[in-house]
Amino acid sequence: MPPPKDIVKIAVQMPGAYPQLIDLDQKKPLSTVLKEVCDVWNKNNPDQYALQYTDGIQSYITETNRHEIKNGSILRLATAPSREAENLYTGTQSGNYDVRFESLKGLAVLSKDITFAQEFISKDGIAALVRIVENGNDTGESLAHTLNAFIELMEHGVVSWETLTPVFIKKIAGFVNKSAMDASIQQLSLAILESMVLSSSYLFQLVKNEVPLDRLISHLQVTNQMIQTKAMALIIALLLSSNDDERKETMEFLIKRNLRQYVFKNIILSSSTMRDEMAHYLYVLQSVSLNLLEPRMRIPMDPYNQDQREMIQSLRQAAFESDADTSSGNFNTDRRKSLYSREFRRLGFPNNANPSLDFSRTPPGLLPLDNMIYFASRHSDAYNRFVLENSSREDKHECPFGRGSIQLTIILCEILKIGDPPSETGQDFYPMFFAQDRVFEEFFCICIQLLNKTWKEMRATQEDFDKVMQVVREQITRTLATKPTSLELFRNKVNALNYSEILKLRQTERMHQEETLAPPVLELRERLKPELMELIKQQRLNRLCDGTLFRKISSRRRQDKLWYCRLSPNHKVLHYGDVEEGVDNPAIEWLQEKIPVADIKALVTGKDCPHMKEKSTLKQNREVLDLAFSILYDAEDYSLNFIAPSKYDFGLWTDGLSVLLGKELNSEQTKSELEILLSMEIKLRLLDLENISIPDVAPPIPSVPSNYNFCYDFSHTDH
Repeated sequence: MPPPKDIVKIAVQMPGAYPQLIDLDQKKPLSTVLKEVCDVWNKNNPDQYALQYTDGIQSYITETNRHEIKNGSILRLATAPSREAENLYTGTQSGNYDVRFESLKGLAVLSKDITFAQEFISKDGIAALVRIVENGNDTGESLAHTLNAFIELMEHGVVSWETLTPVFIKKIAGFVNKSAMDASIQQLSLAILESMVLSSSYLFQLVKNEVPLDRLISHLQVTNQMIQTKAMALIIALLLSSNDDERKETMEFLIKRNLRQYVFKNIILSSSTMRDEMAHYLYVLQSVSLNLLEPRMRIPMDPYNQDQREMIQSLRQAAFESDADTSSGNFNTDRRKSLYSREFRRLGFPNNANPSLDFSRTPPGLLPLDNMIYFASRHSDAYNRFVLENSSREDKHECPFGRGSIQLTIILCEILKIGDPPSETGQDFYPMFFAQDRVFEEFFCICIQLLNKTWKEMRATQEDFDKVMQVVREQITRTLATKPTSLELFRNKVNALNYSEILKLRQTERMHQEETLAPPVLELRERLKPELMELIKQQRLNRLCDGTLFRKISSRRRQDKLWYCRLSPNHKVLHYGDVEEGVDNPAIEWLQEKIPVADIKALVTGKDCPHMKEKSTLKQNREVLDLAFSILYDAEDYSLNFIAPSKYDFGLWTDGLSVLLGKELNSEQTKSELEILLSMEIKLRLLDLENISIPDVAPPIPSVPSNYNFCYDFSHTDH
């Protein structure tokens, strides 16, 4: 007979004593349980003791979290958190270095637990740590333990970051600014400064004034990956906390100080594997950099602005200076306007009489005009060749430079998501955008020449404009997906993906679609589906058994909080627990927390998740909502909350959990993979029928023969 639900079988340890195996009654007050444990070991004053996990964060057991104790958990009888906090507080104030060192070391470990943290903070413990830093007597490993404990205590959100003194902030900034400083201290100091910047505008200004950007850039040039990551995190925090004008000014300064070159050389081209956290920061840096173009994208052209009108005229002059401007002085005003209008038409402006009207739409606003001016001035030979080629073609086959540039800019803004705030979980950056200055403009120059090349290959007319732009978009997105490391590499790849290659890809997709629509093939698909769906389900469970590293999203900072979750090989228990950065695949024994699959009652996603209830409707939060899912267990009273690293992992986990719960797999990922498997299996089945047309209906069954005397008679063998 199984034990009652409220009874949990656990072990309790104490140094120098035999462990106790007890049946913990969850309905019994914790004070009573402690008294019973202490009585067995003849311990007086049970109120001075507490139960504590032996592994992981070593959290204290309280009435609030006792429901998390699972069968088989190993606890230990430890000093009560209030008493332990008093002991460590006293130890940190000791004049004996060894005593103070051991106290700070223990404090750094225990501060991760909220129960202990609240007790230590109530004794003014954070102020004590601040004084240790300000006094400057502790250095090296002792100072590292102090800073580590400080971070963990502040992360609980009990004390506001704004309570910190300017002296303390200057001290932490000094650790970052010093050249000769222990790496672990600089790493922790950078993390503290990042949290300060993200917590309030007041601290943002203080940190900005105390830490030169030049110093942060120098930290990117070291070989220590963690220093690089924390320095980049602080740079990103400073950028995101700035207003638009400050952000633009900061980015211009970083560009002058060669930030891009250092990132490309020391991080992107580094032989070390890039961590997810750094990939996220590079994605944000790319997004912030490209979003500097947003104001130009949002501003329509003012037809009365003389500077803007001169920009348009400069395009005409660069293309037709020898034709028009040398002789236009002899023309009257009407004749000159007619000539200009004809030349603007040859440049491909729809409103050739008044081309400023073509830039009235936002987006893209004035951004296409900026791109066209850059192309005409920096790549004048290519620009003149573009105009000359299309001026000499028949009217119906000329590629419109003006109209094409405007539409191409819209496409590039959509592909690169210019104007969208960076996602909290995004990691999709393009290495080539860190390989060169003025990269967006150069990117446009390559793509506008690609448009002209594709236009010629398609022998397009003005009626084919939208069709050509679709092909160009496909060429760009397919090439970007290969993550080229330079614009030159992008140019070579995108030019190799010519119109004939696009046609081949489309034809393959169309043939595949046509051959799978025949009624017999559709019937075969339906028969194969159950078998292949079982294969997908097994793959999902295998992936859950391999496990995934998840990141806890904090309102103040993104890093440091990692945890791992995996399914047991027998598919009966989910194991999970916190892990350190750099641990890729922890053994299942390391994950101390567990949830029996039988206790899982429901799977919820998005805004239905408990940890997403208070998320706003901002775009970046909506992206986090798309990656959020939770499992509800123990009569739905408790939940385990996830934020998947990517859409792919989100699909794997929600599918796998659906399999465990006996529910259908409805993710887009499953549909896509089922389609691929069905396609492969059907192609294998139809190999022997190549060049044989498959009838829509089965052949008719022949009529019954008049007699059955058609069996060969072996009794009369011919000689």
